[in-house]
Amino acid sequence: MPEPVVTAAVIVIGNEILSGRTKDVNVAYLARQLTALGIVLAEVRMVRDDERAIIAAVNALRAQHDYVFTTGGIGPTHDDITCEAVARAFGLPYRINPEAERILVDFYRDTGRELNEARMRMAHTPEGATLIDNPVSRAPGFRVENVHVLAGIPAVMRAMFESVAPTLKGGRTVKSREVAVLLGEGDVAARLEGLQERYPALEIGSYPFVRDGSFGTTLVLRGTDEAEIDSAAGELCTILRELGGEPESPPAPPAPVG
Repeated sequence: MPEPVVTAAVIVIGNEILSGRTKDVNVAYLARQLTALGIVLAEVRMVRDDERAIIAAVNALRAQHDYVFTTGGIGPTHDDITCEAVARAFGLPYRINPEAERILVDFYRDTGRELNEARMRMAHTPEGATLIDNPVSRAPGFRVENVHVLAGIPAVMRAMFESVAPTLKGGRTVKSREVAVLLGEGDVAARLEGLQERYPALEIGSYPFVRDGSFGTTLVLRGTDEAEIDSAAGELCTILRELGGEPESPPAPPAPVG
């Protein structure tokens, strides 16, 4: 019996993301890591630092997906409202977590900095939450049921996700194959539609590019059956040659920033 498809959603929280002041790089990282674990990132939402918007997104997505990850809004300032909003989404009391408090007390004592009232905000979680380790800046994230609350700072978010990853259970691993060709999307569209009809279990996408003034298209085949991908890729290359193009492997994507 085949393994089920396991899905996840990401909620990116922060006015600075939606205003364009800060560029999000966390979604791309999470997409790659989840895919490697056999988890399909099926949906991403971006919301402002608005309690009602956060609650609505959390409640909608946790009912639809196996895992939900939030990024951003868990720091010490007045606009860091994600943690309390998640507590309200679950109808849970929001209070100091004794273990989170101990972590912060030890950390600030060792660094010689003051553990003031603002920083103590980061010791609050929904009642019963499981902490997520933060080896970078120590203030932990947390999990309530299938919702994982992570930092927005990329280095901290990644460290938190690495703490969480061993607990995640994936399903069928999605594999992909890419083929590039110096033909426009309009040149391949009709034949591509036919290929999709012959391979309904695969996702077949086309992505245009321009190289040295010439139009090209990268074709991506995604699915869980590698033999089927191989077969479709072979047919695709034949189609592209019949259309006058020469299939090639696309260049590697640029390394993520942040």
